[in-house]
Amino acid sequence: MEELKVSIKRLPGNDDISLPRYMTEGSSGMDIFAAVAEEKTILPGERELVPAGIIIGLPPGFEAQIRPRSGLAIKNGITALNSPGTIDGDYRGEVKVIMINHGREPFVIRRGDRIAQMMVNRICRVSWNLKEDLDKTERNSGGFGHTG
Repeated sequence: MEELKVSIKRLPGNDDISLPRYMTEGSSGMDIFAAVAEEKTILPGERELVPAGIIIGLPPGFEAQIRPRSGLAIKNGITALNSPGTIDGDYRGEVKVIMINHGREPFVIRRGDRIAQMMVNRICRVSWNLKEDLDKTERNSGGFGHTG
């Protein structure tokens, strides 16, 4: 498995917050942690921007995606609102997660809680090749639910 070295910086006052990390040997995404100064409560139907206390320096040709944690979603109805959220390779601001409470109960976020997952992916740039017709496929223009 390929390993990519990525620069990371903790923002001041966040030495107690874990860096993103894989929770198991087979994990695809790294858990990221809440760097809230004090507890934040997200009421049902509300959203909150939750800081992670870190800045990452992705190398050219890479992006990071922020995705929800499945445990928070099934147990509490908590998810990342703009999922997946994209961190572009040239962004050097604090990593933050837009969280929303789709559950029935208020949800409390505490300092150091695991709030989302981060995946780093290689990207490619697209240049369009305008054509009058495209290659035919078995599916062709079959849309949503076309296979039953």
